[in-house]
Amino acid sequence: MTQPKPLLILQTGDAPEVIQQQHENYRQMFIHQGAISPQALEVVHLPQGERPGSPAAYSGVIITGSGAMVTDRLVWSEWAAGWLRQAIEIALPVFGVCYGHQLLADALGGEVGYHPQGIECGTKRLERLPGAEHDPLCATLPAHFTANLIHSQTVLVPPPGAQVLARSEHDPHQILRFNATTFGTQFHPEFNGAVMKSYLRRQATLMPERQAELMAHPAEDTPVSQGLLQAFVAGLGHSQQQ
Repeated sequence: MTQPKPLLILQTGDAPEVIQQQHENYRQMFIHQGAISPQALEVVHLPQGERPGSPAAYSGVIITGSGAMVTDRLVWSEWAAGWLRQAIEIALPVFGVCYGHQLLADALGGEVGYHPQGIECGTKRLERLPGAEHDPLCATLPAHFTANLIHSQTVLVPPPGAQVLARSEHDPHQILRFNATTFGTQFHPEFNGAVMKSYLRRQATLMPERQAELMAHPAEDTPVSQGLLQAFVAGLGHSQQQ
């Protein structure tokens, strides 16, 4: 019997130490919140120098968030952009999250940079946009749903041909469908409410002048946005529930 191709997680960084102490690192968050079966799973940590095989060796790829910035043009990030363009050429299913979402936009000709209104963090209300009802992952989204966010950079201009499927009051490009097999979310479907609360506490420590404001932000579980990640994984046949 032919062995199934593995699902690849491209890890683009690590959660801050305090988050890892209280919760988990990114790979575990995706495995747990995405209900990913550990069978036929490969995790490649790009900043540590690890590199994946050919895109054709995988059934799909998830790109994590990162403390790095796409505009820093780090060597591993630029390498990953080239690898992802190859993956897209062979129609490999791709799901990018936060940094991964921005990296895809940049790799495909969009513009990424710091959001002019600053950081967006906490559990926010998002609006589904016209066309989402026809998207294979977004078809069941309600008109409004919540998602967990923490980001300073954003997709300022989507690449040619990308479809915007959801927005928040702060950010107009919360979900992008780049093409039939390539999908990205600015928000974090792998964060539960407890993780989001810890990030808010950390931001309040780093930005004491905004402590009261930051700690007033909601931090909740977001099952609808989490469901997008789970649907992607299930569609590849890598769900624990299958």
